[in-house]
Amino acid sequence: MMGVMAEPLAADPRTLAQTHDFSALVVAEQRRVFLLCQRMLQDREEADSAAQDVFLKAFKAMQGQSLSSLDEPAKWLTRIAVNTCLDRLRSRRWQFWRKRPAQEDEETILGMTVSRAPDAEDQLFARQIQRRLIQALDRLSGRQRAVFTLKHFEDRSLEEIGEILGLDVGTVKAHMFRAVAKLRLELEDVYRIGRRA
Repeated sequence: MMGVMAEPLAADPRTLAQTHDFSALVVAEQRRVFLLCQRMLQDREEADSAAQDVFLKAFKAMQGQSLSSLDEPAKWLTRIAVNTCLDRLRSRRWQFWRKRPAQEDEETILGMTVSRAPDAEDQLFARQIQRRLIQALDRLSGRQRAVFTLKHFEDRSLEEIGEILGLDVGTVKAHMFRAVAKLRLELEDVYRIGRRA
């Protein structure tokens, strides 16, 4: 004779609702969070790992709470993402190696890349500018990069950036000013070429 089957554990309706709310947040925000991490970290694999960490941290933080208890869940998630990236950027400074190829190898790789665009010269120029921008962003401090990324890639207002980073607007403006000044200096030759065209 077969034994009596155990009754399935009854799920707490609040837990199910929280999990559903969080899953909806993940679906709605995962691409944006990944792109934010990629822009800040400049490494696709690192960004993928960071984005997973962001959602794990957010899930743990939401235990026993509802998303409706947050004023702006997307802004809250952005704060977690920026802080996660800043932590990773700080830890990178202690690493003695980088995954990125040497500049000579990078140029060889770019030279061998087949362009699908009709105008190969424009594609190459755009890649060179993109590479230079990535290198210039890499030279900014973590806070400057966060402020610049949130403003120019996420289209956030200075007030929103201040809320996300826990800074007053004046400090955000100072970080933005320094970031733009450094980028202009780093990309001065590119800027001159663009003005001539």
